[in-house]
Amino acid sequence: MSFKNRNIISIRDFSKADILHILDVAKRLEKKPEPTLLNGKLLAALFFEPSTRTRLSFESAMKRLGGNVIGFADAGVSSTAKGESLHDTIKTIEGYSDVIVVRHPVEGAARVASESTSLPVINAGDGANQHPTQTFLDLYTILKSKGKLENLKVGFLGDLKYGRTVHSLVHALTYFNAEMHFIAPESLRMPADDLIELKKKKITYKEHEKMDDVLKDLDVLYVTRIQKERFPDILDYEKVKGVYVLNQETMKNAKDDLKLLHPLPRVDEITEDVDELGQAIYFEQAHNGIPVRQALIALVLGVTE
Repeated sequence: MSFKNRNIISIRDFSKADILHILDVAKRLEKKPEPTLLNGKLLAALFFEPSTRTRLSFESAMKRLGGNVIGFADAGVSSTAKGESLHDTIKTIEGYSDVIVVRHPVEGAARVASESTSLPVINAGDGANQHPTQTFLDLYTILKSKGKLENLKVGFLGDLKYGRTVHSLVHALTYFNAEMHFIAPESLRMPADDLIELKKKKITYKEHEKMDDVLKDLDVLYVTRIQKERFPDILDYEKVKGVYVLNQETMKNAKDDLKLLHPLPRVDEITEDVDELGQAIYFEQAHNGIPVRQALIALVLGVTE
């Protein structure tokens, strides 16, 4: 299937072949940059929810290929503050740009945006639902650091209930026969629907409450912060904040070739002394957002195949 004008809304919309093709284009663009590839193209970045890495990496990706960016990083400065609907915002922006990137706190908002325009829409995160471009860069990071995606033992630690990056990556890894380990307190376990799906696909997984039970066996550990902003009741957050902390001492239980990922920002779940370890690649992971998002933008605009 051609990627031209295709929306990037959910990782579930992509086959294994699609994913591998996107990663291959990212590798090509990282190895051989094309600074004029997007000359004359304009990206609208509509961030209704706070972001640092995702927003700036989209801007950097676009500009490094010769394109330009318009948009906002605070919904309060847009006409939504006056009551304008998301549909009307998108229909308006449609006339100003070639591709639209949307981050929104409401699940399903990116899909609504894509149904409101003929331009390709890229989901930069919709509530606790999906974050597909993060998933592509996570896969790219794993592939670069481990040399493969197939048959890895991958652990997920922290907020597995509200963590949209986890939900997206878990689904993607089902294509690669990963053995998955979910480490979380009872209140932040993986959603039941996701576990049912893994059973249907005959993917091996186990649930744990203690990190030490499994750390020594993992090839990849994907850590997430406990997301205060996702909790309906602040008291529930207070019960679980700081429940897991990775430091140099705890990392002694991990394999030397473990790769430690985190979508960032971190709060207190990984101490700064871990940054010195060869296993810690979360800043490299963030930087991988550039070639991956370049690949996605170039593909949906039809300037590369």
